[in-house]
Amino acid sequence: MALAEAERPIKSPQQRRRAALWTLVPSMVFLGAACVAAILAPALAPHDPNASQLLAALQPPSASHLLGTDNLGRDVLSRVIYGARVSLIVGFMTALLAGGLGLAAGLVAGYFGRGLDAVLMRLADIQLSIPLLLLAIMVLAVLGPGMRTLILVLGVTGWVLFARTTRSQILQLRNAGFVEAVRSTGAGHLRILARHLLPNVVQTAIVLATFTIPQMILAEAALSFLGLGIQPPTASWGNMIAAGQPYLLVGVWWITFFPGIALFLTVVSINLIGDWLRLRLDPQARDVL
Repeated sequence: MALAEAERPIKSPQQRRRAALWTLVPSMVFLGAACVAAILAPALAPHDPNASQLLAALQPPSASHLLGTDNLGRDVLSRVIYGARVSLIVGFMTALLAGGLGLAAGLVAGYFGRGLDAVLMRLADIQLSIPLLLLAIMVLAVLGPGMRTLILVLGVTGWVLFARTTRSQILQLRNAGFVEAVRSTGAGHLRILARHLLPNVVQTAIVLATFTIPQMILAEAALSFLGLGIQPPTASWGNMIAAGQPYLLVGVWWITFFPGIALFLTVVSINLIGDWLRLRLDPQARDVL
């Protein structure tokens, strides 16, 4: 095994660049199409996503309904398009909220240290001891479901990764030469944090956000599947999969398949873009790209 790995040819930077582009370009095309569909959903959806036609229920894909209809006769294609809007809004807004909270906490904890650092990191340790979905389920069971509540809960529970990563970077930078030089001119803590330390951690936060967005999209789908996220009749890929699950055994596959494949491709696309972005922003990996 070791000999086989040793004989494996090492890819040149050009070959790695070409391989990265093979995954990057399709991922960006699909994600761009999903964003366009989410923004222009009212214009692109061929039918009202919530309009029920019981006489047309459970129809397979056809010319009138390209992706078929669900158990209430609603057009699956229209609901998939509107579901993209829900998933992307929840994913991006949650990552923005979690990133903002985590950056602020990491900056403060790493720069000031001591008691404040200990308190924030202990809070992070406590939250890490509870799985994300379990914590979200407990909070949503108390506050009730809904998009705003879902974004708030997932955002507040997703700050830890940003905070711990930012803190570790600030611990290395707070006594750097450029910080000491700025401090010697009489600059205050807020100016040092905002103008000199924050720009050095933003790139890492952007990379973390690209991996947080798909995680939050999956969390939204899971919670909606359980009935604690986006509530019917609002279209969400999670509640669409849940609605179609009972009909899989009778051969009605399209209700769950199309939102499921849309969810899968969206998560994979964002992850591949995030992986490329990580290599692009990592100084040690720039020779690859």
